[in-house]
Amino acid sequence: MNNKIIIALTLYLTSLFAANTLGLKIMPFLFGSHLSVAVFSFPIVFLMTDVIGELYGKQIARGFVRAGLISTAIFIGYSLLSLWLPWSDDGLWAKEGYNLIFGVSGRIALASLVAFIIAEFQDVFTFFFVKENLGVKYFWLRSLLSNLWSQLLDSVLFMVIAFAGIYSTKTLISIIITWWLYKVFMGAIYTPLSYLGLRLLKDKQLV
Repeated sequence: MNNKIIIALTLYLTSLFAANTLGLKIMPFLFGSHLSVAVFSFPIVFLMTDVIGELYGKQIARGFVRAGLISTAIFIGYSLLSLWLPWSDDGLWAKEGYNLIFGVSGRIALASLVAFIIAEFQDVFTFFFVKENLGVKYFWLRSLLSNLWSQLLDSVLFMVIAFAGIYSTKTLISIIITWWLYKVFMGAIYTPLSYLGLRLLKDKQLV
């Protein structure tokens, strides 16, 4: 694995963990809706698999997804162990907040794991399906079409598993819809970064 792929994988995993750990916070959005702060980091995850798939092929893109799955599973294990271990008396001041935040973060990581299994592999599948079977040659269009579908799957699965029972049904539906639309929008905004990534990662020609 060359250094450029390692850097890309680092960006991919960092964006994934930022979404998993920071995504609990929601902020007010348009028309009284709500938006998770993860919308700024999570689109990078899907765009990175598209960029890597375009340059290095389907197998390397799937390798990124597997790395994300394994990393998330390990994080869940660390979270459960940390929550299970006893507290020292001097640290009890942080217990309630710690257990609340990292307990939910562990649930978020589990939700991410399940959503990943379906949405990320669907993203890779759809990206190559529209290229190989529908003849769509433009990278930006293939990326947009695959993200529309995969981000919808991810938004529904992730939000239901992570936040059902935490937020009201009305709030949850609002977050799902706005998060999906905004992630797709952010993915479109990040498209120039995808082309920059393509330029920086390729050696002499696309593989």
